Amino acid sequence: MSNAYGIDLGTNNLKIYDKSSDQILNISNTIAVIDENQMYSYGDDAYSMYEKAPENIDVSFPISNGVIADFDNMQTMVFKILESDLGARLKNSDITVSVPTDITEVEKKAFQDLFLKSKYKVRSIKLCEKPIADTLGIGLDVTEPTGVMVVDIGGDTTEISVISLGGLVQTQLLEFGGNLLDESIVTHLRRKFNLLIGMKTAKLLKENIGAAKEGKDLKMTIVGRNVVSGLPVEFEVESDEIFNAIKSDLSNICSAVKRALEKVPPELAKDIVHSGIYLTGGGANLSELSDFFNDETNIKVNVCENSAETVVKGLNRVATEDKFAKFGFMMQSRIVG
Repeated sequence: MSNAYGIDLGTNNLKIYDKSSDQILNISNTIAVIDENQMYSYGDDAYSMYEKAPENIDVSFPISNGVIADFDNMQTMVFKILESDLGARLKNSDITVSVPTDITEVEKKAFQDLFLKSKYKVRSIKLCEKPIADTLGIGLDVTEPTGVMVVDIGGDTTEISVISLGGLVQTQLLEFGGNLLDESIVTHLRRKFNLLIGMKTAKLLKENIGAAKEGKDLKMTIVGRNVVSGLPVEFEVESDEIFNAIKSDLSNICSAVKRALEKVPPELAKDIVHSGIYLTGGGANLSELSDFFNDETNIKVNVCENSAETVVKGLNRVATEDKFAKFGFMMQSRIVG
């Protein structure tokens, strides 16, 4: 008996939908390599080593800027997760993988080759454009003659798309996302307080006390290193400091959304004003982000429930619902001619 899997290879997290169990596995898309090419650990265990590992263990993220940066280790990790974590029945299985739209054909084909160029004999491997999967995962019908705007804020990228009648009216892939916010927090605290922190701590600050507007009045105590003395110190960070660190990045994302709206045909723009902009991706969970976007665009903003998993939920619909099967494709047909 065959099974179907939907796979979303995100920068920070890897999500796999398993049809047989109707469950989603969501783990860190991180690998730890020892002796240059031997996988030491992967997933959440590998992420726990990030910024803590000795020199002989290299901890990295195999997806960068929306594309596969480390093919061999990404392939090894995916199949370890499928076999070990899910107990997957891969023989004769159907696999659907999401791909960003605004990347090259060669970069898209690499997502397909992860499975085609493996020892596992799956029945089919199809790709699905990420904005289409995103929209289906929200629960919308992309085949309707209605304009939908989706802004997916990932780790390294932000994808802004307008969809109607099953096609992409326009799409833009920005090469920055939630990780840039973390970097901005690191930079801000160093410049203002001579405090050096790691990216993991910056991410925790963003998730726990960060907000897209001032006045949240939250505090969090962290440990960093004083740049002047060189010694570790405890430091209390206020939420407004996080806002000041990331407000410029958020404004840049909003500016790109406004530029996209300016190019939308009037009839589709009317649909978007009526239904609102949909925010998805892990970055959409930032507190008060919908209010920030609403203030900047004067359009209602919907933050999707479990926004980090909308793509993989959409892949499930492509793999299992006949109406949406046409959105899965093989790269050969796209490249020939």
